[in-house]
Amino acid sequence: MEQVRSETIGIVVVAAGRGERAGASLEGPKQYRRIGGRAVIWHTLKPFLDWPKSGPIVLVIHPDDRALLIDAIADMPGRENLIVVTGGATRQASVLNGLRALQGRDVGHVMIQDGVRPFVDTALLERIATELRAGRSAVLPAVPVSDTIKRGDASGVVTGTVPRKDLFAAQTPQSFHYETILVAHERAADEQAADFTDDASIAEWADIPVHLVEGSIDNIKLTVQRDIAMADEKLRGSALPDVRTGNGYDVHQLEAGDGVTLCGIFIPHDQKLKGHSDADVALHALTDALLATCGAGDIGDHFPPSDMQWKGAPSRIFLEHAARIVREAGGTIMNADISLIAEAPKIGPHRQAMREKLSDILGISLDRCSVKATTNETIGFVGRREGIAAIATATVVFRGNA
Repeated sequence: MEQVRSETIGIVVVAAGRGERAGASLEGPKQYRRIGGRAVIWHTLKPFLDWPKSGPIVLVIHPDDRALLIDAIADMPGRENLIVVTGGATRQASVLNGLRALQGRDVGHVMIQDGVRPFVDTALLERIATELRAGRSAVLPAVPVSDTIKRGDASGVVTGTVPRKDLFAAQTPQSFHYETILVAHERAADEQAADFTDDASIAEWADIPVHLVEGSIDNIKLTVQRDIAMADEKLRGSALPDVRTGNGYDVHQLEAGDGVTLCGIFIPHDQKLKGHSDADVALHALTDALLATCGAGDIGDHFPPSDMQWKGAPSRIFLEHAARIVREAGGTIMNADISLIAEAPKIGPHRQAMREKLSDILGISLDRCSVKATTNETIGFVGRREGIAAIATATVVFRGNA
């Protein structure tokens, strides 16, 4: 009985090279250089992590690059599912290590991708997958050569023009029936055949028919420093700014007392605000607004009123905590705006001190901190001087592209 071939598509991303032609950089080899605010390898991996048809994903890296990789993909969803292996002395050896890592994982097909091709798109992956499902043993994405090709001799003299009608520039991911390409790679290693420039060349050598599929002109390989600079320019020019706005609202009851704390400033008054902490309604609202910009819940999730350690605590602790969460998520706080709704005390004489306090807590300039106040025209619980309410808005810009 013929065994049914698995339709699962394994992925091997080869990123073990040193990239000498790109020049030296403090960021490391070119797969770890930053384009659009993130490492090249981040951009290369993301389409495969997002593609529903991806099976197990193997990432082949240089043994010296583990720390660089951890930093490069620290915020990448799905990174914990990557299978990371180390490469060999050549790209060919690295691919073989990656292919071996897929053994026993029920993989029927495999896509082999250069780690420095950050612009592969879903449409290309789907075109390749269609050919694999149709039974192709090897699929090569390629684009027709558009430049005129000349042949020259060692002295630099043109000896002829090469007809370009049947010429194509090969791209990756080059894709294969998994067992077929694994056997071909193993055979090449056993016979010490190592002069192949890509995996399709190994397939050709092993008499595996390689079928062309339409590539993508955007699917470029980053080879020299200029390629990296152009990729960075492309991503920064096309990226939508990740600007997020969060809102917060809080209210606290007033009771007899000697003063209220608002925006971290104590104001003498014949009432005080009732609450588990210092009941700074303004900072509570702003804390919620900041947490909202990165989906981090609300103040009660982080500082539950049932926890006695927060009894009487200054609310700047809560705001500093929210600001830290935002920054750790890659956010830059651009603006904080608070509107206080109260019949008394008067806010105007204290507004400047409040703005300065916000500037100090958040670490942003004074002109990015706004405090306003209004009454409730004697209407409702605020109008009856039973409580004070606050509405806060925070604007945060997050780095990189989602």
